[in-house]
Amino acid sequence: MKCFHFTNGERSEDEDGIVSRMSKVSWARSLSVASSSMDATRRSEFDSSSRDLSYSGAGFYEFLTQRRANDLRVFTFAELKYATRGFSRALLIGGGGFGCVYRGVVRVPDGGRDLKMDVAIKQLNRHGFQGHKEWINEVNFLGVVKHPNLVQLVGYCAEDDERGIQRLLVYELMHNRSLEDHLLARVPYSLPWLTRLKIAQDAARGLAYLHEEMDFQLIFRDFKTSNILLDEDFNSKLSDFGLARLGPPEGLGYVSTTVVGTVGYAAPEYVQTGRLTAKSDVWSFGVVLYELITGRRALERNLPRGEQKLLEWVRPYVSNSKKFHLIVDPRLEGQYCIKSAAKLAALANKCLMKQPKSRPKMSEVVEILGCIICEASQDDGTSQTGSGNDEVKDENTGETDLGSTEQGNKSWRKVFDMKEIVNLRSKSIGKLDWRNRTHWLVRTW
Repeated sequence: MKCFHFTNGERSEDEDGIVSRMSKVSWARSLSVASSSMDATRRSEFDSSSRDLSYSGAGFYEFLTQRRANDLRVFTFAELKYATRGFSRALLIGGGGFGCVYRGVVRVPDGGRDLKMDVAIKQLNRHGFQGHKEWINEVNFLGVVKHPNLVQLVGYCAEDDERGIQRLLVYELMHNRSLEDHLLARVPYSLPWLTRLKIAQDAARGLAYLHEEMDFQLIFRDFKTSNILLDEDFNSKLSDFGLARLGPPEGLGYVSTTVVGTVGYAAPEYVQTGRLTAKSDVWSFGVVLYELITGRRALERNLPRGEQKLLEWVRPYVSNSKKFHLIVDPRLEGQYCIKSAAKLAALANKCLMKQPKSRPKMSEVVEILGCIICEASQDDGTSQTGSGNDEVKDENTGETDLGSTEQGNKSWRKVFDMKEIVNLRSKSIGKLDWRNRTHWLVRTW
């Protein structure tokens, strides 16, 4: 699902494509300060005139010559071309509007010797200005911020050749691809329930760091499953900071900006007004929680009209405890704790509150997820699709009975019967085929 600019009839004052030279210099200088010890009073330096991270012309090269305190390595184009075997299609692992991503091996210095490192190399499309701005964003932010739940930027390349400027980014390789790949059945196995919860907590930690733990606030602005990457141990890390923005300065509640993002994930108040806050990321996180529960996309055009929008589809099931299990991803095959699933949905509902101020902070989300994981760990490895004595206290719906054992077992047998009748995967695109199986799952008792 690609990112694009929303249009709401308004035009941003600070992203209208006219960025002064002074703004660019001020921003680069601000990042240099941020990489050292910037106290709280210096947050006021990030005013509305220096919030755009885009560069063009001389300002771009001026940025590249800034001496910033980071560990980024500057690669030559020849090095990265060799690392990817001439950007071989056999090493292509992803792509989008920005360009292509290749797997490669580079040498990095380590204690006086060079070590081989598996990396992902993103080659920017030379014909897209939006990609240029995103390239600058990534180098700026990931060259300064460091956290276990943010993908590591190893280095970059910016060289001129006869065809124009070559811009590339070199990241640590995340061996288990993206969360989206796992939820959409692009890999042969399904993520276990406990792993899904831990992935959510890792991603929440990454957002909490950006929102609350730095000397300046950073709003991710494009939080979605394709931007959550998984390492070999299924630890999740946030990637793709191309649309990230600095949060509002002290004394202001929001940043006015051009509305960009991905349909299905952007907070409604941001789409309608262009007013961006950290609570916009919290909304997006709530959408991802429902994707983890259901295994469905936030927006899926291939489904019947009433099921295309995930949040609209789940609403009647979340409010009915006896039907809640019908929205849980069938690829889990019953191996999940129904209480923790219901509590995760309750947390998602908090993140999706209409009023931004009513949504929790990401640090609070991390704490709540820790409690849910602790409870789910006790039931790990057991089928919990229905339990007559289980009760879950939902802040939105109160205490509800989550269904009897007999009802749960009936519904689970129905899922297995359904799986024998229809093919869960579309042979053409490798995604779950929800169209034929809806009739079997959505029923009343």
